Amino acid sequence: MDASTWDERYRSAELVWGGGPNRWVEQEVADLPAGRALDLACGEGRNALWLADRGWRVTAVDFSPVAIEKARRLQQAVAADVDWVCADVLAFRSEDEVDLALLCYLQLPAAERRVAVRRAAASLAPGGVLLVIGHDATNLQDGYGGPQDHSVLFTAADITADLGDTDLVVERAEAVRRPVDGAPRPAIDALLRASRPPAP
Repeated sequence: MDASTWDERYRSAELVWGGGPNRWVEQEVADLPAGRALDLACGEGRNALWLADRGWRVTAVDFSPVAIEKARRLQQAVAADVDWVCADVLAFRSEDEVDLALLCYLQLPAAERRVAVRRAAASLAPGGVLLVIGHDATNLQDGYGGPQDHSVLFTAADITADLGDTDLVVERAEAVRRPVDGAPRPAIDALLRASRPPAP
């Protein structure tokens, strides 16, 4: 979907994704010391704002102007400091190295996803963490909700392959089940956490 399609989706509800952080972001980032973070495809900013509230210096990027404007309004209510950037994640390059790069439910075909994943990985400082979360390919048949287009789904193994010859060390790569209120079964997400080795 293009930016205008997402604009319409973000206009359709007060908060499309809810106010709190994604459960996997909260779980995987809780043990990390605050530093500089990059949230790519940030949507309405729930993860970026949560990170900023915990002391992270966050740059949050999305190609939907409506999402970015909603995120700026939410920021005023929580007194968090986030640098919001309206840009396509496939074209965006971070000017600074970051300690955390987050790709949360970015829905792209495989070739474009690989570009985004590798750019996020390239932005990491030594010791930095890459966290990729998305709708798992098995969610279509065995899970609940999410996109019904198999071409934008992936597995943790796909993301591992996307990283290819980078120096990142994969720490966790698996399918995880996410409860959905009122749903007959949980959603299935792909989760990958990897890190760049610290400087010698």
